[in-house]
Amino acid sequence: MSKILILIYGVVAYAVGMGGLTFFILYVGGWSFMPIHVDSGEVGPIGTAIMMNVGLILLWGVQHSVMARPGFKEIWTRVIPKSIERSTYTLLSGILMLVICLNWRALDGMLWDVESSIPQTILLVLHVCGWVIAVIATFLINHFELFGLQQVWLNFKEKPEPSPSYTEKFLYKIVRHPLQMGILMGLWFTPTMSMTLFFLSATMTIYIFIGLHFEEKDLVKSLGESYADYQSRVRKLLPIPK
Repeated sequence: MSKILILIYGVVAYAVGMGGLTFFILYVGGWSFMPIHVDSGEVGPIGTAIMMNVGLILLWGVQHSVMARPGFKEIWTRVIPKSIERSTYTLLSGILMLVICLNWRALDGMLWDVESSIPQTILLVLHVCGWVIAVIATFLINHFELFGLQQVWLNFKEKPEPSPSYTEKFLYKIVRHPLQMGILMGLWFTPTMSMTLFFLSATMTIYIFIGLHFEEKDLVKSLGESYADYQSRVRKLLPIPK
């Protein structure tokens, strides 16, 4: 692939990834202006719904975690240029987010529906803050590297990629994974928790904890004692001092 085609591919992949992420955030928020949202579907057979939803999460988990592992990347970059490895990851993640939103099956029932104005407002503010925290966290660790734009740009400019690193700036002084903390806030802090949203939040939460287990093992291998020391000082997700 020529450098310009790689750059265009990276930009398109970034747009698709951001589009899928934005749609997912609005989808789980249940916003009425959305053409579809988590509570807009019709309830069908419960067995079919559970099987379909579990299958969607498994598909997401396989793509999201397997493609992030160093061993897979080593094999994968023999097939595609190394500079588009992350862009391809971003592209597929965005597509799968849309697939989840368009195919998630509704479940009957409601866990809570807060109608009192003050608690409802507090939950809504925390919900929005969670997604804001997640977005800020991506910029603290290098948003453009995380979603593949930096790699295709450096390839275009014929410059080497920087060595792996981590940061302890701002949110990363409080928890090691503020991105995932923000996502969990966005999933769980909601005035209305239907069974449909609960099943999505619960399965996504299970995936996040499994994914972080393998991610941290990779970080210790690649960054060594410095990251192990960071682990000993800062909690993984709970923003309370050790």
